[in-house]
Amino acid sequence: MIIVGAGPTGLMLAGELRLAGVEAVVLERLTEPMRQSRALGFSARTMEEFGQRGLLDSFGDLGVIPIGHFGGMPLDYTVVPGGNFGVRGVPQALTESILHTWATGLGAEIRRGWELAALTSDDDGVEVRANTPEGERTLRARYIVGCDGARSAVRTLSGIDFPGYEATIEMLMADVSDVQVRLRPTGELGDAGMVVVLPVGPNTTRVVVFERGAGVRPTSQPPTFQEVADAFKRVTGDDIHAGTPRWLSYFTDSSRQAAAYRKGRVFLAGDAAHIHMPIGAQGISAGVGDAVNLGWKLAAEIHGTAAQGLLDTYHAERHPVGARILANTLAQRSLYLGGPEMDPMRSVFAELLTHEDARKLLVGMVTGLDITYGTDEGGHPLLGRRLPDFDLTDGPSGAVRAYALLHGGRGFVLDLSGEGSLPAAAEPWSDRVDVVRSQTRPAGAPDGVEALLVRPDGYIAWIGTDGSGADGLTDALSRWFGAPRDTH
Repeated sequence: MIIVGAGPTGLMLAGELRLAGVEAVVLERLTEPMRQSRALGFSARTMEEFGQRGLLDSFGDLGVIPIGHFGGMPLDYTVVPGGNFGVRGVPQALTESILHTWATGLGAEIRRGWELAALTSDDDGVEVRANTPEGERTLRARYIVGCDGARSAVRTLSGIDFPGYEATIEMLMADVSDVQVRLRPTGELGDAGMVVVLPVGPNTTRVVVFERGAGVRPTSQPPTFQEVADAFKRVTGDDIHAGTPRWLSYFTDSSRQAAAYRKGRVFLAGDAAHIHMPIGAQGISAGVGDAVNLGWKLAAEIHGTAAQGLLDTYHAERHPVGARILANTLAQRSLYLGGPEMDPMRSVFAELLTHEDARKLLVGMVTGLDITYGTDEGGHPLLGRRLPDFDLTDGPSGAVRAYALLHGGRGFVLDLSGEGSLPAAAEPWSDRVDVVRSQTRPAGAPDGVEALLVRPDGYIAWIGTDGSGADGLTDALSRWFGAPRDTH
């Protein structure tokens, strides 16, 4: 497998493939790891995905934020089980470092200074030509995944359309030290614009400033610190000119989504597949979600165990997720940054948010906690949704968290009934799927559920209830894990 781009998406995908025993080579044009803060956190669902792979402890003592906003409208995220505004104050450089250590520890190869120059594909695989520190090199693999950002060379070279909306506004950013500035973690809107001020480190603060009417600069270069400080003073009246800039950047409201996440043997993930305003840490989280969804499916195809059409479910499942993120970030932009003309809409939203169902809908949307995959209408309400984490009893080894069963990247059947028929039904898939029996019914297990089939990405693919035993289990195993092994 060739992966282009060693950001969070590419590194997460490399680790997923290595868990499944698939060779993963990551090509990265930068010669050194990224050391800038950039994205400063991730969502509640991404916390769970990192927990599923045993990575969360590597981040240290993470304090989650129970309350947040939707487009500046205050919102209590604990209205849904496991709900929170996610983690903030975690520099992207730290996230990448943790994922790099994990992926390379599993055997992934990162080739730095390799810039993609050409890509061709045929019925048997893909071939790439890259410019490297040692000159031009050619590689061939069965598949390639572009995790190479908004200006993706993989997407461009493979001819995948990237429709969407051009930028209409711009927000300037600076990480600045040696200056005191009042924090505005959820944003502060005024007549002249809006600012966000967040702590980045012991002596460093991130300022983000939107100046109403400023438009979009006619350049792709980062702003100067003078530009950021001038705009910040015009909007807030606060003077940060005496500070020391550590990093400068900008973002816009440009929103685009690849028309196809797959074209033959070429796949797109992360910012190569979708770009949008970075509201609520949804950018890095969407990329990690893409990687976790795609990795086990590619591995099954390469190992020859994939069900027919499994690879096509990547686009079918993740494209709607990306489209929903684009929609909600554009809606939040209007609420967040609009002038007095948006006050009627804010009033409507304020009234909607007095209703619990509306709050649950918005929290589930922006955290990714309500994502649902691979189900037909009329099934169990938990079918296709994420597995909640809970303690369970696993034989003589004692208590273990449910997410610990996903550390190895394998699917599993979880028997909560002790009924006994599940191991025999799942045995023909035992090379791909584990069977775990809890000796007692765990607290926190879904009500009325006696058994679950869980995909490697942590989503529930089958549910046994009310004495149903193994009914439907073999069909679900065949659908998601391919043909049974010949046991004769």
